[in-house]
Amino acid sequence: MTVEGQHTDILLRLMSVTGLRARAIAGNVANVNTPGYTRQTVRFEDMLRKAYEDGGDLYAVEPEVVPDLESPARPDGNNVSLELELNAMRENRVLYETYSAILAGHFELLRNSIESR
Repeated sequence: MTVEGQHTDILLRLMSVTGLRARAIAGNVANVNTPGYTRQTVRFEDMLRKAYEDGGDLYAVEPEVVPDLESPARPDGNNVSLELELNAMRENRVLYETYSAILAGHFELLRNSIESR
């Protein structure tokens, strides 16, 4: 076991997934006018939650970039909505900031623990 522990490992993975999601969102925005383009999303948190509830190995869960087949497509076959992408971008930013604040708090606790000895 490392000094950081398994909670830190999960937080770092969650932060990494927000980076992957940001790239998917950027790709969607870049292809907003590409006929036939299918919006891409990243699945991870829901799979992580299911693994946790089932008692599975959380470290075996890998993020997946999957096509969004539920959003309605325009007549040209493209289903990217700038409004949806902006909302996804905001949500992703909030997730990243939350994960990083939790991680910073964890390291602050470690630092205080070391300094108090």
